[in-house]
Amino acid sequence: MRTAQARFGFIVSKQVGSAVTRNTVRRRLKAVCAEALPEVRPGADVVIRALPGSAGVDFRQLRAEVSRCLARRAA
Repeated sequence: MRTAQARFGFIVSKQVGSAVTRNTVRRRLKAVCAEALPEVRPGADVVIRALPGSAGVDFRQLRAEVSRCLARRAA
């Protein structure tokens, strides 16, 4: 029997910014989640909602925040 991988969904509303900004945030979140995939329980469904301030943070800060939230959720 094959175990399903974790799945990630992203909510990036117009409050985050223009379409270019929203897509940039979404691509960054996808990259962060791809890195974090081994630490997430197989079969888990994770939904991440990007707040308006996420457009102004760099990749390192975004990675730290997502990792913190995933760790908190796993505990």
